[in-house]
Amino acid sequence: MIKLGVMCSGRGTDLQSIIDAIADGKLDAQIAIVLTDKPNVMALERAERAGLKFACVDRKQCADQMTFEAKLITELRAAEVDLVILAGFMRILSPTFVRAYKDRIMNIHPSLLPAFPGAHAHRDVIEYGVKVSGCTVHFVDEGTDSGPIIAQVAVPVLEGDDEESLAARVLEQEHIIYPKAIQLYVEGRLQIDGRHVRILSE
Repeated sequence: MIKLGVMCSGRGTDLQSIIDAIADGKLDAQIAIVLTDKPNVMALERAERAGLKFACVDRKQCADQMTFEAKLITELRAAEVDLVILAGFMRILSPTFVRAYKDRIMNIHPSLLPAFPGAHAHRDVIEYGVKVSGCTVHFVDEGTDSGPIIAQVAVPVLEGDDEESLAARVLEQEHIIYPKAIQLYVEGRLQIDGRHVRILSE
């Protein structure tokens, strides 16, 4: 069975969607470890409640990025993780980390990439005045939110939306699309071909 290492920075709602998908038989994978870069976040509580192994690698307690990432990799390898899942992990990973898990790191981003990358997607969407936003699941490469796209869902931007209302509707779709994308990986149905991700038939 594919072992997941789920990395979070906050509430862990995407983590919860993965926990629920596994419990419901929609995702045939095992969460081997949950890692956070901050202590006392809700994601750790969710992991503990689900009976999962978890650890905090506090970035503030690490001398530098290299030390921080080395500790993350040590935890992932000790848990024999096959696929790294970034679920609201708000740190840019270095090329060294990405190479350690090449083509085995997934992220979900709250916009229709390549539009509005970075940490403030909802703010940027609202300010720009676009009519459609959404979410994107992609493999992580050495850039920022620039890896090959696996799946996307469009979400309309409504008149009067602010960051919070748009984020809430996008998050609902994140919780649906992310477990499905992970299941495609589990089934061996994702093939990376340059910038393209081919979804193979069953």
